Amino acid sequence: MTTIKVLFLASEADPLVKVGGLGDVAGSLPPALRRLTADKTGGVAIDIRTVIPFHSAVRKKVPEAAFLFDFEVPAVDGPVAAQAYRTEANGVTIYLIAGEPFGPDAPVYSPDAAAGGQAYIFFAMAVLEFIKKLGWRADILHANDWHTAIAVYALKTVYAADPFFKGMRSVLGVHNLPFMGAGSEAAFDRYGLPASRYPRMPWWGKKVPLPLGLQTADRIVAVSETYANEIMTPEYGYGLEPMLKARRKSVTGIVNGLDMEAWDPLTDDELKARFSADTLNQRQQNKLALLKEFSLHPDPGIPLLILISRMDQQKGVDLAVEALEQVILRNWQAILLGTGNPDLEEACRKLGREYSGRIFAAIRFDASLSRRMYAGGDILLMPSRYEPCGLAQMMAMRYGCVPLARATGGLQDTIVDASQDMTHGTGFLFKPATAAALAETLERALAAYGDKPRWQAIQAHGMAQDFSWEKSALKYLAVYRELMR
Repeated sequence: MTTIKVLFLASEADPLVKVGGLGDVAGSLPPALRRLTADKTGGVAIDIRTVIPFHSAVRKKVPEAAFLFDFEVPAVDGPVAAQAYRTEANGVTIYLIAGEPFGPDAPVYSPDAAAGGQAYIFFAMAVLEFIKKLGWRADILHANDWHTAIAVYALKTVYAADPFFKGMRSVLGVHNLPFMGAGSEAAFDRYGLPASRYPRMPWWGKKVPLPLGLQTADRIVAVSETYANEIMTPEYGYGLEPMLKARRKSVTGIVNGLDMEAWDPLTDDELKARFSADTLNQRQQNKLALLKEFSLHPDPGIPLLILISRMDQQKGVDLAVEALEQVILRNWQAILLGTGNPDLEEACRKLGREYSGRIFAAIRFDASLSRRMYAGGDILLMPSRYEPCGLAQMMAMRYGCVPLARATGGLQDTIVDASQDMTHGTGFLFKPATAAALAETLERALAAYGDKPRWQAIQAHGMAQDFSWEKSALKYLAVYRELMR
């Protein structure tokens, strides 16, 4: 049996530390790859190990992490001390890198760009020194986003002549292109990294982590097929589209998976009533419980719209607020959940005040409530201006809630528009990023809701979708195998 050794680099990984969607990916993809059986891999085994910073939040979770050794990271102003630890989660070995930039009070992501740059460029360089001292030579270095992209760049520059790294291949996962690591220039210089001379590199990207990783990675993987194409356009490329288009053959898209066991309405303890596609009638109890909890009209026949989102322009919350006002004469109710931009929070509160008893704005983070909303809501509003992958639409479909989303990124790849495909439809899509387009699509969805057999068919199609991580893991394996040829 052939073994492919993969070192998976990330800034966060569930269950040790999770801030955003990257934590879900880093916590789920490596275990999914390890679980692949020989009959599905064609006799290939995956020895994948994860490495993340030893954040203060991680120290609280795993105070018993095993110390491995001290080591140093070369720097222009003298070596920087680092320490390596080992733990395990979900059957995967996880290495933890500690050092001064990840002190006891340091957040996972610093609001100070320069401090963030110092922390993550240290981490990326430390990873390479760590595996060299460990003596575990990976076949593939799989970095993610700007926080670890410098490891890919350093592999092809600073460490290009080091025999230990000879032949090591690299993959860079792109989860959110606009976040590139700007402000890292001082750290870049501190660790003796050469500025890019790539002709298609914009002048502002010559010392910025993500552009440099995109320049040098052997393969680039965006977190959906549509997003892989979108980042090559001026609208979504943020000035890097010429370079990405030149590297088109190295770019692919793989949709993130969903933990199908963790998100299962038949076993979810948070729900008033558990259910499956075969017992959809029991789902109504969850809706009635929500209506009672938020003092909405206790009529389960009125469609319940839900929004579960970070309050942000990217998420299109402003579009949702405006669209709801445009269709206010239609018979529906809504619950809006999330936190973020204060102006958007207030816009949601204002809507709740003006239409009290019909719209409720829950301005907070509430994981339990989000599950109950997926299980009791009828239509999930997800009008993102861009969405590299998205998980909420998958969670909604899993729980029989029909997503209404903008046709962008992973939303377009995971939702089949029921207006276009009457046989396999799982939700509703709109294209222009306008409140009018959202309102028009909401009208279509509300009309479909009035046709009970059609609506139940849409629910059933959504609940039948395979969003498992195994499906995504097999696609990542294909990328790894191509690199090993």
